[in-house]
Amino acid sequence: MKKTVNVAIMGIGTVGGGTYEILTKNHDFLLRTQGIDFQVSKVLDKNIDRIRYFGIPENKAAATVDEIAADKSIDIVVETMGGVEPAKTFIEKVLLSGKNVVTANKELISKHWPALEAAAKKGGAGLYFEASCVGGVPIIRALQEGLQANHITSLVGIINGTTNYILTKMTEEGMSYDDALKEAQQLGYAEFNPTSDVEGFDVAYKLSILASLAFHTCVPYQMIHREGITKISKADIKAGLELGYRIKLLAIGKRKGNEIEVRVHPTFVPAAHPLASVGGSFNAVYVNGDYVDDLMFYGRGAGARPTGSAIVSDIVYAAKASGPVYSDFENNGQKADDIVIASDFSSKYYMSISVKDVPGVLAAVTGVFARHSVSIESVSQRSFGSGAAIVFLTHTASESDIMAAVEDIEDLDDTNKVESLIRVLA
Repeated sequence: MKKTVNVAIMGIGTVGGGTYEILTKNHDFLLRTQGIDFQVSKVLDKNIDRIRYFGIPENKAAATVDEIAADKSIDIVVETMGGVEPAKTFIEKVLLSGKNVVTANKELISKHWPALEAAAKKGGAGLYFEASCVGGVPIIRALQEGLQANHITSLVGIINGTTNYILTKMTEEGMSYDDALKEAQQLGYAEFNPTSDVEGFDVAYKLSILASLAFHTCVPYQMIHREGITKISKADIKAGLELGYRIKLLAIGKRKGNEIEVRVHPTFVPAAHPLASVGGSFNAVYVNGDYVDDLMFYGRGAGARPTGSAIVSDIVYAAKASGPVYSDFENNGQKADDIVIASDFSSKYYMSISVKDVPGVLAAVTGVFARHSVSIESVSQRSFGSGAAIVFLTHTASESDIMAAVEDIEDLDDTNKVESLIRVLA
C-alpha cells in the first residue's frame, strides 16, 4: 500500500538542491522500491532566486520556519542551511512540533547534539544525521546498526575531501600548498575561507560524532587534539615518499578500556596501508572491531550528489522507522566521569631540523633524543650553504617525550628550529 510522506527542505543551496533533485528525479524509483510517495511540499530559503534555479514551484516557498512547524501535513524536515544559527533554532522548533529532522550539519551536531536530541525526545521526533560525516559513505548507519556485536577498538579515517585533494595534488604533481589550495577553491572543493578544512576543525567535528557513536560515550570535540595541513611542505612530502609513506590528514580514534585517544593531524601513512591509496576528494574510514576485525568504508566524501544520497537515505529510514532511536549513551555534551581522554599517546615520528653545518651538531641532537628515551630508526642529513637539514625517523615514542625533546633541541646552540614534526601511522 502506497504511503505518502511530505518533506520540507530548509536551505536550497548545493546540498539542499541535490536532495530536491534526488527526491524528484528518483521519485518513481523510490515509490516502486520503498513503497513511499515522497513529496517536497515546502522549501525555505531567504533567496527566492535559488528556489527558481532548481525549478521549484514558487507556491512551495515557505515564508518562515513557523509555517513549516505549523503544517501538520509535513512529516520530515531536511536542514541543509549549514552553520550553527539559525539552523539550531529552526531545527529545535520543528523537532518540538513533532517532525523528524534530517541534517548534514556536522558542526551543529558536534556542538549541540544534546540540545537537539532533547528537543527531539520532547517532541517525540527523530534526529538523523548520516550525511554529517563522510558524504555518501554510510559510516554512521554501519556504526549504529551493522557493528553492534563489536567493541570498536579503533577508527582511522580520511574524512575531509578538501585537504585530501590538496595533499594528493602536492604528492602526485609536486604542487605547492598555495597552488593546490587555489585549485581546490576553483573546483569548489574548498571555500573562499578554507580555515575549517585546512586547520582540521571540520575533521574534529566529524571525529567527535563518529567516536561518540563508535565508543558509546560522549567525546566532546573540544577534547580532540587538532592540527591542520598549512605547514606541510613539498620537502616533507618528498622525504615521506623516500621513506615509503604518503601524507594524509587523519582522524584517529582509539579505545582501550575506559581510555579514549582522539586526534586529528597530518600523518605519514605506509604505502601498503589501504588509506594510502585514497586520493583526490575521496574519503575512507578504517574501522577495527573485536570480532569483525578490519573494515574499510570508501567513497566520495562531499558534494551535492553524494551528500544528497545520504540525506535521502535518512529520509527513507525515518519514513519507514517504527519510531525514533536516540543515543545509546548519556548524551549531555560532557565526558563521562569514568572515561579518560588521553592527553598523551605513542607514535613513530618524522622530524626535520635545520642546523648549522658544523662538527658535533648531529651528536648533540641525538644526545637530546637519548635523554628523553627516544630511539632513532633512521637519520639523513643534507647540506646547503652554511646550514644543513637533518631528518630523523624515530621508533615508537610518547608524544610527551617527543615534545620535550623538541624544546631541548631548539635550545641547542647549533640548531635553528624543528621545521617539521609529523606522526607516522603504525
